[in-house]
Amino acid sequence: MRRGDPEDYFLLMVRESAVRLEQARGVACLGPGDMALFSSSRPLTCDFLDQGGPVRPTLLRLPLAPLPLADGRADRLLAEPLPSKSGSGALLGPYLTSLPEAARTAGPAELARLGAIGVDLAASLLAARIGDQHSLPTETRRTTLLARISAFIDHHLTDPLLDPAAIAAHHHISVRTLHHLFQSEPESVAATIRRRRLERCRAELTEPRLRHRTIGETALRWGFRDSADFSRAFRKAYGVPPSEVRAALR
Repeated sequence: MRRGDPEDYFLLMVRESAVRLEQARGVACLGPGDMALFSSSRPLTCDFLDQGGPVRPTLLRLPLAPLPLADGRADRLLAEPLPSKSGSGALLGPYLTSLPEAARTAGPAELARLGAIGVDLAASLLAARIGDQHSLPTETRRTTLLARISAFIDHHLTDPLLDPAAIAAHHHISVRTLHHLFQSEPESVAATIRRRRLERCRAELTEPRLRHRTIGETALRWGFRDSADFSRAFRKAYGVPPSEVRAALR
């Protein structure tokens, strides 16, 4: 093992069935959505407990070198269930679930960025677990903060008061800092909010089960205060008015 050890950590997330993980002094019994860490440098026991159904784990390889936990501090977390419902864990779980599908259509540069984001989220989760978030590189903290902001935007799209000031206040940063964070992103904060609201509206306007809901009701539901403003934004984004999309459904 020492001769061939790549000296990596692996973060395992169970998607279906149940897994029992044992390493060092830790034992973790994991169900769907649960996560745990193991190392390539120690003997490992992994039992798949549900013999009758498929086991679908997701593995994220965490090279030891670029991690801020390279001195072995993360070893205390081996085979210990990691929080998956709060903090960075609540961001990392959905990200890992969607990552394989996103990776199938990503180019080399985008693929590298997707992987780096996953590693940053995992490093943030581990650092928080051992109480050493200050050891994280600035870029890792930035990536994690952006992921939290993105999740916050998604969860509050229906709130008409969602704007950069509200986002900055919730995350205890200034509006100027928020805009600075988004300078290297493809679009501004306001543009991100508007695009995601328009995407939700378009999805509802093309859903047969929601044909009873008017265009104005759909716009209001997703945070647009004015129907005329919604129609202009929709036409600009998709090249046709929302009424034409609804007519095509009929």
